Amino acid sequence: MAGAVLVLIGGYLEFRGDPSAADQGPSQPLAAASPALSKASGSPAATAGTPTAVPPETSKSPAKPKATNTQKPAASGSPIRVSVPRLGVSARILPIRVRKGALIPPSNPRLVGWWSAGARPGAAKGSAIITGHTVHTGGGAFDDLDQLKAGDAVKVTTGKGSIAYTVVGVKVYRKKTLAKEAARLFDQTVPGRLVLVTCEDWDGTAYLSNAVVIAKPVA
Repeated sequence: MAGAVLVLIGGYLEFRGDPSAADQGPSQPLAAASPALSKASGSPAATAGTPTAVPPETSKSPAKPKATNTQKPAASGSPIRVSVPRLGVSARILPIRVRKGALIPPSNPRLVGWWSAGARPGAAKGSAIITGHTVHTGGGAFDDLDQLKAGDAVKVTTGKGSIAYTVVGVKVYRKKTLAKEAARLFDQTVPGRLVLVTCEDWDGTAYLSNAVVIAKPVA
């Protein structure tokens, strides 16, 4: 979607042509209204690739399995639970899709949502995006997401098994900055990884920022 931007409205990230919309109400991040996540209005769109459940890999010739490779393949599949030991979080995951330009997490703040049009956890390529509520009075699954540190463990359980991740980056972005960084943060062409997103910086009436955690699968 060329020229579109990601902005927060009512605490939700949306694709809009106007980056100056007001926000109000509780939580939440992220939206993707098209296969291409684009940069801020007026700049060229940064194509992030077509979000598919398991992005296909291409090769000029069939690859032969190495006899010495004993690594168990990741249990790629639709996620059902995410566990974050440092935060004492074990939250059930529900698949969510874009509705009217916004990706809205489950209404129950103790549940989190996985963008089902994007990469699955364990897929070879793409950012598997999981978004959850922050509640400024407590009770949200991702209330303390910004407290994670590089090296912390995250586990995602799918219908085929579990996938262990290690946090490699934690950053809080102001809304306008996140809109500009969306193509990079939510890229569907990068090697498979996990991206956790929630709201941050409650000012008494609205959330001013978003916390983004990037984790890579344990080799």
